[in-house]
Amino acid sequence: MNSLQLESHVANILVVDDTPDNLRLLSTMLRDKGYKVRGVINGQMALKAARSTPPDLILLDISMPQMNGYEVCQHLKADARTSGIPVIFLSALDRVLDKVKAFAVGGVDYITKPFHLEEVLARVENQLTIQRLQKKLHEQNARLRESEAKERKKSQQLELALQQLQHTQAQLIQSEKMSSLGNVVAGVAHEINNPISFIKGNLSPVTEYTQDLLRLVQLYEEDFPNPTAAIQEQLEAMDLTFLSNDLPKLIASMRIGADRIEEIVRSLRNFSRLDESELKAVDIHEGLESTLMILQHRLKDEAAQTIIKVVKEYEDLPKIECYAGQMNQVFMNVLTNAIDALQSQKSSANDVDDSSPIPTITICTKLLSECQVGIYITDNGPGITEDIQQRIFEPFFTTKKVGQGKGLGLSISYAIVVENHGGQLRCLSIPDRGATLEIEIPIHHSKKRFYKEDFVGYKPH
Repeated sequence: MNSLQLESHVANILVVDDTPDNLRLLSTMLRDKGYKVRGVINGQMALKAARSTPPDLILLDISMPQMNGYEVCQHLKADARTSGIPVIFLSALDRVLDKVKAFAVGGVDYITKPFHLEEVLARVENQLTIQRLQKKLHEQNARLRESEAKERKKSQQLELALQQLQHTQAQLIQSEKMSSLGNVVAGVAHEINNPISFIKGNLSPVTEYTQDLLRLVQLYEEDFPNPTAAIQEQLEAMDLTFLSNDLPKLIASMRIGADRIEEIVRSLRNFSRLDESELKAVDIHEGLESTLMILQHRLKDEAAQTIIKVVKEYEDLPKIECYAGQMNQVFMNVLTNAIDALQSQKSSANDVDDSSPIPTITICTKLLSECQVGIYITDNGPGITEDIQQRIFEPFFTTKKVGQGKGLGLSISYAIVVENHGGQLRCLSIPDRGATLEIEIPIHHSKKRFYKEDFVGYKPH
C-alpha cells in the first residue's frame, strides 16, 4: 500500500464486547464517523475475525466469559498475522494494576467505562494516525533499503569492472613486457650462439694441434738431450713440464665452458618462446630447466650469501599441449616467489643457526591421469598465513615492500593456468613450514577459454 492509498484508506475496526448495548453503541458511533466496523461478543470470535480479515484497530473489552481480554490480546500478539494490530482495552476496572497488565500484554491504550464518545473517537483516531504514520515510515524505509541495495549493487559492479579493467591492463602491460623480453632474449641467444659455435668448433683442432706440438717438443728432448744454453734458459723460464700438464687441462675447461654457454643459449631460446601464440606439444621439463637456468644467479647469490638447493623429482610425462611461453612465465613467477621467500627468511634471521635446514626448492612433476599432469613447486621458507593465502592470486596484492613487487606475478599466473589452459593453481601452506604452489593442467588443450566460475568449489578471492 503506497502513501496515497494510506491517506484514502477507510479504517477497519473490530469491536469486541460481551455486552450487546456497549457493542451496539460503539459500532454505531464509529460507523457514523465513516469507519468500517465489525462487532463480536467473545474472545474466540474475535480471534477468528482478526485472523480471517485483519482489522486496522481492535477495541477489546477485558471482562468477558471463557476468555478475557488479556488472554485474547496475548493470542493476537503471539500470531504473526495479527501481532501488529493495535489493541485499545475497554474496561470498568480502573485500578492501576489492571492498566499496567493491559499494557504488559501488548495493549496500546486503555479506556475506562463508562466512556465518553468524544474520548473514544479521539483515542481511536490517535492510534489510527500512529498506525498510518508507522506504515508510511515502514514503506519509506523499505524504499530506502531498496534504493541502498541498488546503489550498493551498482557500486559493487563498478568496483568489479574497475578491478577487471585494472587486471586486463596489467595483463596487457605484462604480456607486452614479456613479449619484448622474449625478443631481446632470442636476439641475445642468437648473437651468443654464433661466436660460441666458432669457439666450440675450433676447440677440437686446437686440441689436436696442441698435442702435436707437445709430442714434437718431447721428440726434440729425446733426440737432443743437451740443448744450447739459450734453449735451456728458455725451458727453465717457461717450465715446460708444468705447461705440458696444464695446457690440456686449460683446453678441457674451455670445452666445459663452451658447453655451458651452449646450454644457456638453448635455455634462452626455449624461454624466449614467450610471444608464441600457438598451442604446441612441448616437454614441460624443458620449460622448467630453462627457467632454472635463467635463475641460476639467484639460486647461488653470493652477495646475499644464499645458496638454494634445488631438488627435482620428475616423473616420465608425455608432451603437454599448451602455450609454452606462457607456462614458462608461470614457472618464472612461482620460482621467483619461492626464492624471494627463502632469501627473506635468510635475511630476517638475526643469528646464523647451523641447525637450520638448507634453503631448498623441490620441483615435483606427476602424471595424475591419462589426461592431466601436475607440477608442484615447494619451498621450505617461512610459509604463508591463511589470510594471505585467501588473497594471494588477487591482482596488485603483494606483501613485499614498495618498489619490490607489483602484485601481478601470481595473478597473471592464475589467469594463464586457469583461464588459458583450463587448469588449476592452488597455494598450500602452513606458517613456518614452507609453501607449495600446485599447478595442474590438462595434457590436451580444448582450445576453449575457461573462467574461474567453471570449476566446482570455486570461491572468489
